[in-house]
Amino acid sequence: MRSHRIAVIPGDGIGQEVIEAGKKVLSALAEKSGDLCFEFVDFDWSSQRYLEKGEYIPAGGLDKLSRFDAIYFGAVGSQDVPDHISLWELRLAICQGFDQYANVRPARVLPGVNSRLKGAESIDWIIVRENSEGEYSGNGGRVHQGFPDEVGTEVSVFTKKGVERIHRFAFQLAQSRPRKQLTLVTKSNAQRYGMVLWDEVFFEVAKDYPDVSIDRELVDAVTTRMVLKPETMDVIVATNLHADILSDLAAALSGSLGIAPTANLNPARTFPSMFEPIHGSAFDIAGKGIANPVGSFWTAVMMLEHLGESTAAERLMAAIERLTASGLQTKDLGGTATTRDVTQAICADIERQ
Repeated sequence: MRSHRIAVIPGDGIGQEVIEAGKKVLSALAEKSGDLCFEFVDFDWSSQRYLEKGEYIPAGGLDKLSRFDAIYFGAVGSQDVPDHISLWELRLAICQGFDQYANVRPARVLPGVNSRLKGAESIDWIIVRENSEGEYSGNGGRVHQGFPDEVGTEVSVFTKKGVERIHRFAFQLAQSRPRKQLTLVTKSNAQRYGMVLWDEVFFEVAKDYPDVSIDRELVDAVTTRMVLKPETMDVIVATNLHADILSDLAAALSGSLGIAPTANLNPARTFPSMFEPIHGSAFDIAGKGIANPVGSFWTAVMMLEHLGESTAAERLMAAIERLTASGLQTKDLGGTATTRDVTQAICADIERQ
């Protein structure tokens, strides 16, 4: 029996609904396999906890979290807590604390899903996001607060070590795919220090991967290329901020943010990696039972792959594709199905396999 300990942090809003759905699907998968087991341990780290106790993560929380095989995360964000507090004190505290420097976001149009983009069926991308520094390094400050000449600075930090390791990760990922193609996203024409280093290290690392074809695109130009020539890209590597934006665009072009997954990876495996759907807390639909859980299911696929459960991952991905192809879809995809409907359908499919 192969057993995996999974730390579960549903967080805020629809995160609580879709992660609960994901747990049910993973449990169904384990029961069907007969030789696989998941031990889920729930953590109440959320904005509600912050409002009640003044903290998202209790003392010693990260140390406790470090003992798990993986982290299954929902969303963070509340109308009652400033966004910069909720993000930095929960999600980024885990990502940076556990050196999860590679954020991986696949995007493709699943069977039966309609995209508003003509030619969207050619979308088959993986966006690799540097996840530990860059524009989200937390370096900066405010001075003369409350006065007319108040100043706020936000300093992007690019280290050669940090840049090199994410580029190598992206090259190795591209190398593992049939097209072996990697697009560098940059803004070094305007940001002439950190982004120039970003470019220089990329082309230096490229010498070690001669079988990978490369090209370079400015971040503003790559948005138009994603819309007008989606078939020309495969793996995309971008900075923390740029990839954060581009991956949401990729999800929307693929049909909905509700289907998109994310892996926050610690490639060295010195700490657990964290897996989350990208859609956020979505308080406008929270509690209505209509959130799309497919993003949490696809996220579970990525978690299974990371845990070495390739067969289970393939079975779950196949079930997801049969589900979307069947037309049973939630409101964000133009359907009428509820979160519960979709979850029950996936579990029934797994049982039939």
